[in-house]
Amino acid sequence: MRHGTRIACTAALLLTLTTAPAATATTDTTTHVDGQLPSSATYMMDVPTNWNGTVLLFSHGYNAGPANPAQDAPDAATKPLLLQQGYALIGSSYASTGWAVTDAVPDQLATLKAFTTRFGQATRTLAWGRSYGGLVTTAIAERHPDAIDGSLSMCGLVHGGVANWNNTLDPVFALRTLLGSGVPLVNLPSQQAATDAANTLTAKVDSAQSTAEGRARIALAAALHNIPVWNAPTQTRPAATDWDAQQANQYDAVKGLLKIAAFNRRQEAEVRAGGNMSWNTGVDYRRLLAQSSVRQEVTELYSKAGLSLTKDLAALNRAPRITADPAAVAWTSTTSSFTGKLVKPQLSIHTIGDPLVPVQTESALRRAVTAAGSAPLLRQAYVDNAGHCTFSPAEQLAALHTLEDRLTTGSWHGTDPASLNARATAADPTTPARYVRYHPTPYLRPYDLAHPADRR
Repeated sequence: MRHGTRIACTAALLLTLTTAPAATATTDTTTHVDGQLPSSATYMMDVPTNWNGTVLLFSHGYNAGPANPAQDAPDAATKPLLLQQGYALIGSSYASTGWAVTDAVPDQLATLKAFTTRFGQATRTLAWGRSYGGLVTTAIAERHPDAIDGSLSMCGLVHGGVANWNNTLDPVFALRTLLGSGVPLVNLPSQQAATDAANTLTAKVDSAQSTAEGRARIALAAALHNIPVWNAPTQTRPAATDWDAQQANQYDAVKGLLKIAAFNRRQEAEVRAGGNMSWNTGVDYRRLLAQSSVRQEVTELYSKAGLSLTKDLAALNRAPRITADPAAVAWTSTTSSFTGKLVKPQLSIHTIGDPLVPVQTESALRRAVTAAGSAPLLRQAYVDNAGHCTFSPAEQLAALHTLEDRLTTGSWHGTDPASLNARATAADPTTPARYVRYHPTPYLRPYDLAHPADRR
């Protein structure tokens, strides 16, 4: 059964309701509050005695459950630095786990209302979030701009829900077709069915990794998701022409995609949407590969294996396609795709070696915002590190301070790497400052509400 869309229908009502009694603990420096919203979501607040008047509304990332704790800061190392600087920190758990955007947005707004009731009106309210929380943050920024003064997305799904699931489909479609598996990719009936499909295709990938032909095909699948060749902090950064080392790094990330997003998370999202929300009808995989950030690696590995890339791409283009349920696409589009219409400033930061939410999602955000005429309100910055959301406390504080400077002065200043790194070092000299100048390649399967042609 499709979950009801609470964003538009119930947010105003929810904000008028009284939260459950809150538990309060006070130290010499901080007041900590735990409470529960009428939706059953919990919230937490940490307010320092030297509160500077700014409240940070933090949206946490995807949580598969069953545990569902509230979170009001990105990580344990950054939180005390924020409190020392006088920020009030708040955030909710969301009423449900998983692809919970229809719960997350109203629960976050209700948490902000509870904070105001308890501590008074903030001088400045900033929405920020990491990973899936970046999608929640961007939804708040687009749909409830009057509630905030600005927003900060970190490693966020700023490409939106439909684009996310389309681009997650492409690599597994390639693996299934080229490695000879019959596993279902969509319309998964249960979490067990999703786990079984993931395990079956992972076994195919493990077997393929033992041959040159298989490694080339895994690299092709990785390229269709723009999985970077350096994508985990534990990996050695490969040389520019070390194709084998690059593919070995991608192999681990491809298996991670299979185990995390491609099946189990998809199945949960399909239940919410009421069906399959993604498709590859009309997709030309030759064209997608030509736009990929790692296309040369694929070409070199196919050549080394003595395998015809032309024939494999033709096989992908001939393979039976997957169609979407129009109602599921409409639900996903309405709840988690973006118009690009910003009213308040937004800063979006990303690591360049992110395998789960590739940095090219920032290109999709830029595309939507530009089409909507909101480009002056957006700035994007990039951190030279591998992994998903692997920012240092210093880098996160630098982004936050840069957004605040934009709100104070009325224009963007210091969004270049040198200025961001200087801010980072000043904010926390004990952790890295690695902002770099970077221009991501295009997102391979964009979908936003600013481009009518994207809709099917």
